[in-house]
Amino acid sequence: MPADLAVIGLGPYGLPLAQAAVAAGIPTLGYTAGPDSGSLSPAELRRMLARGFRPTDDPAALGRVRTAVICAPTPRGADGGLDLGQVETAARTLAQRLRPHTTVILESPVHPGTTEEFLRPLLEEGSGLRAGRDFHLAYSPSRVDPGNRDFTPAGTPKVIGGLTPACTESAAAFYGRLTDKVVRARGPREAETVQLLETNYRHVNIALVNEMAVLCHDLGVDLWDVIRCAETKPFGFQAFRPGPGVGGHGLAQDLTGHTGRNLRMVELAQQVNSRMPRYVVQRAAALLNEHGKSARGARVLLLGVTYKADLADQQETPAREIAARLMELGAVVSYHDPYVGSWSVLDRPVPRADALYEAAAEADLTILLQQHRTYDLQGLSVKAQLLLDTRGATPAGTAHRL
Repeated sequence: MPADLAVIGLGPYGLPLAQAAVAAGIPTLGYTAGPDSGSLSPAELRRMLARGFRPTDDPAALGRVRTAVICAPTPRGADGGLDLGQVETAARTLAQRLRPHTTVILESPVHPGTTEEFLRPLLEEGSGLRAGRDFHLAYSPSRVDPGNRDFTPAGTPKVIGGLTPACTESAAAFYGRLTDKVVRARGPREAETVQLLETNYRHVNIALVNEMAVLCHDLGVDLWDVIRCAETKPFGFQAFRPGPGVGGHGLAQDLTGHTGRNLRMVELAQQVNSRMPRYVVQRAAALLNEHGKSARGARVLLLGVTYKADLADQQETPAREIAARLMELGAVVSYHDPYVGSWSVLDRPVPRADALYEAAAEADLTILLQQHRTYDLQGLSVKAQLLLDTRGATPAGTAHRL
């Protein structure tokens, strides 16, 4: 059975796109050739299958679609740049089956120029077709915010940059079926740079409040109260909040390895944010010390080890480094997370606390790393001997905040 759409890669970018497409009534093929980090509950999968979703690992199926969207992950490589290996594999697989008049769109996070300089030659050489003449080619940055109930794909504007005006319009016609608003960029490079700017904006602003958190602790100032007041300003300010580090799939990009140009602000933001797990451990050790305990042998309970609240995703979670540093200090680390059934750090399984309140009462120090909705922070602050809140989520005065 032919499908209107093939989503290539069912990880953090492809899976939400496939869900949005089937919800909009578009028959969708989900192609994956390897392990993907997206996760569907059996109920969600049944719902998608009922709406016309068809998962497959047969590349021949890619030759029977009108639109193919490449959503392969681009993790950080050994050189610190983006690893395009999975994008290349997806492109070569698609190219062998590419038919004239197909619209090909790249959604993976990439450096500016990748669609034209990397993807286009792979598709043209493998298919014998010409982009912009025989098939349409465009880039659209993924704007997925996992777990965000306020901004769904349908309500989030989609940016598109095509190789030619006709490519842009073909991609716009497809995305117009999924979202209320389509925004046309001048071309693929502009659309790729939108993704770069949006991702780095997040990292730079988080770095600023992380630095403010360290400063305010030294000054004895309540940063959370500062942010509460500052966000009442109706212009020129957007509230970001500090945390134990930055996780997720949207990696900060400074382009050093790609163009020889480094974005100094982004480079500095990466340094600031990557220091936060170490700072959390320093604060933990200092708190224990103030209460007459050494980090060595101390029982430390970590609450929430995923990178984002109310999700099971552990991509780039700062919890792993925090646990590792605590273990290296000799602390006895355990964890609680309703979304993570088992967890290993430094190739060792970390004990999981089943009875949350009892575990908090027994631990010398409890550290809130992720604010899952299921946590009763008022109750936890009463039960815990000592509570370090890295999210500013506990009621004022009930815990030590970051």
